[in-house]
Amino acid sequence: MKRILVFIFLIISVLTSGQKVGLVLSGGGARGLAHIAVIRVLEENNIPIDYITGTSMGAIIGGLYAAGYTCDEMEELFRSDDFYFWSTGKIQKEYRYYFKEPDVNPSWIDIRMEKKEDKLRILPPTNVIPQWQMDFAFMELMAPTNAIIKGDFDKLIVPFRCVATDVFTNTQVILSKGDLGEAIRASMTVPFYFRPIEIDGRLLFDGGIVNNFPHDVMKSIFHPDIIIGHKVANYPKSADADDVVRQVANLVQRPTDYALDPQDGIFLETNVSDIGLLEFEKIDGVVKQGEQTALAMIDSIKKRISRRADHEELTRRRETFQARKPALLFQNIQVEGIEDPMQHKYIINSIKHNKNIFTIEAFKKEYFKLVADEQIKSIRPLAIFNQETGYFDVHLKVEPEKRGEISVGGNISTKPVNQGFVNMEYRMFKDNSYTLLSNLYFGRFYSSFKLGGRIDFPSVKPFYFASYLTYNRWDFFSTSNELFFEDVRPPYIIQNETNLRNEVGFPVGNQDKITTGIAWSGSRDSYYQTSTFKKDDEPDKTSFNAFVLHVAYEKNSLNQKQYATDGTFSQFSLRYISGLEKNTPGTTSIDSILEKRNHNYLLMKGLWEKYNKLNRFFTLGTRLEGVLSNRGQFTNYTSTVLNSPGFTPTPHSSTLYLEKFHANSYIAGGLKGIYHIRPALHFRLEGYAFVPFHEIKKGDKMQAVKSKQLLNSVNFQGMGALVLDTGVGPVSMALNYYEKPNTSLFFTLNFGYILFNKRGF
Repeated sequence: MKRILVFIFLIISVLTSGQKVGLVLSGGGARGLAHIAVIRVLEENNIPIDYITGTSMGAIIGGLYAAGYTCDEMEELFRSDDFYFWSTGKIQKEYRYYFKEPDVNPSWIDIRMEKKEDKLRILPPTNVIPQWQMDFAFMELMAPTNAIIKGDFDKLIVPFRCVATDVFTNTQVILSKGDLGEAIRASMTVPFYFRPIEIDGRLLFDGGIVNNFPHDVMKSIFHPDIIIGHKVANYPKSADADDVVRQVANLVQRPTDYALDPQDGIFLETNVSDIGLLEFEKIDGVVKQGEQTALAMIDSIKKRISRRADHEELTRRRETFQARKPALLFQNIQVEGIEDPMQHKYIINSIKHNKNIFTIEAFKKEYFKLVADEQIKSIRPLAIFNQETGYFDVHLKVEPEKRGEISVGGNISTKPVNQGFVNMEYRMFKDNSYTLLSNLYFGRFYSSFKLGGRIDFPSVKPFYFASYLTYNRWDFFSTSNELFFEDVRPPYIIQNETNLRNEVGFPVGNQDKITTGIAWSGSRDSYYQTSTFKKDDEPDKTSFNAFVLHVAYEKNSLNQKQYATDGTFSQFSLRYISGLEKNTPGTTSIDSILEKRNHNYLLMKGLWEKYNKLNRFFTLGTRLEGVLSNRGQFTNYTSTVLNSPGFTPTPHSSTLYLEKFHANSYIAGGLKGIYHIRPALHFRLEGYAFVPFHEIKKGDKMQAVKSKQLLNSVNFQGMGALVLDTGVGPVSMALNYYEKPNTSLFFTLNFGYILFNKRGF
């Protein structure tokens, strides 16, 4: 009997000593960060992990671990600013290429047009989050690993599989070889959020659509002795017709078999139902809950798994694996997806600049310059290690932008400053880049039409030439901007302006450019100099036709075109303006004689705006602005003020006629305190002071009188606003204050942007 017991003990010892453990990680978006804590607890208790299968976020965590990243390194990555940028598609300020940016406009979405089989097709947006950051990040993270494993996922530190969904057949695709970064990228490509990726001729989406918990893949491929499965996905819940986020979540997490047979292994579940699909900022709470899940089950895991991993041996294996990874240095470039040899040359030269070897940082800088090019829709980079040269070869999968594009946007407001916006572009991409455009603003307060184009020359020192014809109209009489819709109208003022601008631009750095050009501008202002007038009264009319020569330096790394929270904007411009003013008095005017005046003057303007992140929650913004001009006074007070530079630091201030914030020369500035409630939601409090060099006052005969005292008046304005970035446009609820007669507080609720086409001046 004793011999039998010894024999049984030896059999059990042999079986358990070779016990293989498979780890299965479900999808679940940000909830999948709990996987990190589960792996950490398993490691700390010397529980071996011999195989990994994962879907979506489970594929990211599992793939990083299999590639040699420690739990601490993974957690550091997901807490980093880099992860924030590539998970949101936003571009770091040091890589924002301002030279390629078109004039700012209030667009929300871009709709592409394609002519195919003699039919014009409208192509709606395919994804909310741009893919450029993610594509580059997965290449950078996984290229050195790919160089070691040579496309075989069994050669990772831990053999690995992930699951994606074939868009055409709606079937499961098990990824076991090829580029590890692309495989993970395919597995986590949530529909509508991210653009699908093509691998081996198949268009792939998130694996959670067909298999969000690939324990069957683990069993059929690796045949482990025991499985540890960790589920973080919520069970699908009914979604309202307007709840797009829940609808997408249900689509991605369709009914999946989470039932892990107790004979096959141990099932862990972390309940993180209060965490949204993309709420990665809640990593602390998610990781803590994952740790609690693992610790609660660790005794049961130890009973089922008697084999123990040697932590020191695992560390040595990981260090040896990491030491084999080659440095990310690049030499050759191949371009796929375009046929024109001139376009090939343009793209290759844009990256290499005649350099034989270039670093990852140099590559990244030039990559985002190409991303900013309106002629290119997408560039997916692959880094393939060349055994002969010892460097990586870059394979760029380029998709040219469709030639036609329509952008729509504008602003929806509780005030009558609503406006619609449509922009139409046609592009041609040969040895040079050509863009023809036309846009239209329509609304009661502001309307505009613009027609023109731009040619980009990709020379050693690139430059562009642009020419635009623009018509602008502002109708201040149609706006009722008082607090809570009080029907108190400002004096009747309508401004019409037509300009023809010709401009040449040169890049200075990634975020800097110099522009110079000539413009003709014709403005026509209609106004009353009194708030008391009859319906039959004729307004005063002032026209000013002028030629403008300008040179300007601009630097822009702001993260938003309105309500920015990060980056810097600086501008210095010098203009020489020469023109003729004509004034025709109206029926309410004191004078009745037509007057003409020539004006020749210089106008210098400087603007500096910067945001400094104090900590995770607070950002301090600063804005300084100054104008210096030797322009003389116009015929009367109102025409002088209307043609003087104005200080409009907030969106709402640009919709009002604020006499006290106009002057020929002035200095102004203020502070912006920003509290980040969530990554897409913040509260901002702004306060500004405006100091004219010489205040413009109204004389007894309605003429403009320049104060003799220097810097003798100060006027204040401010804003408190709650701003939500929807990804399409901002939703803002603001209370605005201006130091002015009558009403000084203005409440506004807006969706969209308050932006205008440029004036000739």
